Amino acid sequence: MTESGYIIALDQGTTGTTAVLVDGSGRSVWSVNREIEQIYPKPGWVEHDPSELFESCVEVAAELLEEMEVHPRAVRAIGITNQRETALVWDRATGEPVMNAIVWQCRRTAPICESLASSGLEATIREKTGLPIDPYFSATKYRWILDAIPDGQARAEAGELACGTVDSWLVWQFTNGTVHITDV
Repeated sequence: MTESGYIIALDQGTTGTTAVLVDGSGRSVWSVNREIEQIYPKPGWVEHDPSELFESCVEVAAELLEEMEVHPRAVRAIGITNQRETALVWDRATGEPVMNAIVWQCRRTAPICESLASSGLEATIREKTGLPIDPYFSATKYRWILDAIPDGQARAEAGELACGTVDSWLVWQFTNGTVHITDV
């Protein structure tokens, strides 16, 4: 162990999860990777199992520490990078996802995007967000999920649901549901 300890960088990406051990001088010491399953329920749709996303992070981090014989107490921080626009919604009380995560590549929300554009909202949305209307971005994914689950909108308005991208989900899981944040 270095005197200043270690940092674990977790990269939960589209095709896999990588953990990198960084020493006190900022050098990458070792890395471990695990592929994750891509789920294609319909043409143009892409999903991930949220539980697998979290479990893959735990597994690669544990393997990394074991291989390098580093005690978990020597880890001073964990940094998370992830597939930015993949969207999840979960139950705040149970911590369980309401469905699979909708991956950034998924095109299922194209009809929602078309409806927004045909309603003349494109300029307003671009002005407020700086972004075009496109299924790539998370907002229409959240709308789709709330429409797809029983009482989704009502449950969201009652504060029963949490939503976020993969980083939010991972932090929620790592903190046993005590922290709901994102870097955006």
